[in-house]
Amino acid sequence: MKQKLITILAALSTTICSAASFATQTQVIYAGSMLAGAGQTLEKQRTIVIEDAIITRIEKGYVSVTDLALPDAKIIDLKNQFVLPGLIDMHVHVTFERDASANPHRWITEYEADYALRSVKYLQRTLAAGFTSVRDLGSSYKVIFPLQRAVERGDIQGPRIFAAGDTITPTGGHADLHGYRKDISDVISGGLGVCDGADDCRRAVREVIKSGADVIKITATGGVLSNTAAGVNQQFTDQELTAIVDTAHNLARSVTAHAHGTSGIKAALRAGVDSIEHGSYLDKETVKLFKQHNAYLVPTLLAGQTVSQEVLSNPNMPVAIANKVRTVVPNVAASFKLALKNKVNIAFGTDSGVSRHGNNADEFLWLVKYGMTEKQAIMSATVNAAKLLGEQDRLGQLSVGKQADIISVNGSPLDDITTLQNVQFVMKAGQVYKHQL
Repeated sequence: MKQKLITILAALSTTICSAASFATQTQVIYAGSMLAGAGQTLEKQRTIVIEDAIITRIEKGYVSVTDLALPDAKIIDLKNQFVLPGLIDMHVHVTFERDASANPHRWITEYEADYALRSVKYLQRTLAAGFTSVRDLGSSYKVIFPLQRAVERGDIQGPRIFAAGDTITPTGGHADLHGYRKDISDVISGGLGVCDGADDCRRAVREVIKSGADVIKITATGGVLSNTAAGVNQQFTDQELTAIVDTAHNLARSVTAHAHGTSGIKAALRAGVDSIEHGSYLDKETVKLFKQHNAYLVPTLLAGQTVSQEVLSNPNMPVAIANKVRTVVPNVAASFKLALKNKVNIAFGTDSGVSRHGNNADEFLWLVKYGMTEKQAIMSATVNAAKLLGEQDRLGQLSVGKQADIISVNGSPLDDITTLQNVQFVMKAGQVYKHQL
């Protein structure tokens, strides 16, 4: 028995050493075409050297490992590929996915572990689609932070997760519980973030940060997918919004606001939020506030298109939700075009969970359809997204010193954005997760 244990430990030690060696192995990528640097400049025939998950050199041409003085480096041949930085989705919900055929009451029959286990496939799909980082904006802290840690440890495969945990919402707000008897909703509320009044909202922000939040997500207005006929206007008071933003910023957290209605968008921007999610009803004054506060718009165009299709095919969609879908979604295109025309900062986000995880790149099609150039759309999911995350020093670019988050596609997405719907190669932090050449 003792000898068997020694043998097992020896084998385990060898496996761990081999894994560690692979993780730190120097790798050389030969890229046929690539988007490089903060300007996402198109470059041809480049050699990318990766050491300890960091890009350490980028050379012109295809330089041999001998000439690089790296004879033991692993070569990855992407000479026939278009190489670009790992993509970043700034609005996902990795712990659920809308499914009209699923039991709508399963949330009262399942445990947090059910949600976590179901999320594993969502994370795998997202990474395989070329999204190496995501910002999760509203999932139970009991589920999302264990998932975040599991990805960091390498226990499961998935993108790097930046998470808000529980959403900050007023009683009866978009992120509170709706559609059930009051005695039920009183027992099962919207989570840690439900608050009323400036002081209570300060407490809620502190509570959510204490649970692990990397970013604060608030519902500044009503929402389309909450089962209440309360519209999409401002929900928090100006005083509550200011208290939330000041508390979060004092605790080194950025704030993003779910906001559809114009008055709520303006109130959130005046309070100092860093970004607006959706932004369905913009006007000229709103645009000025975006620029005045250097805030970002995360438009989530795919979500609107997804629910617009669902309302046509799902007879079980609650009337309150269906009515808001029909009212709100038709305004989205004009608002996005107004923001784009006036050079508002725009970062890529899908609201995946509303749409299917792994189909995140479909957002690019709508960004381009509504006026972005292909390059602008790509920058929204790389350079711009990294800036909004505060991670521009290590993510969003292919340049020396950055994390080796690298993907590739067949053909140029600068000519045809649909190529991003079929990613061939995915590397996150120097580790290859997909290679289908």
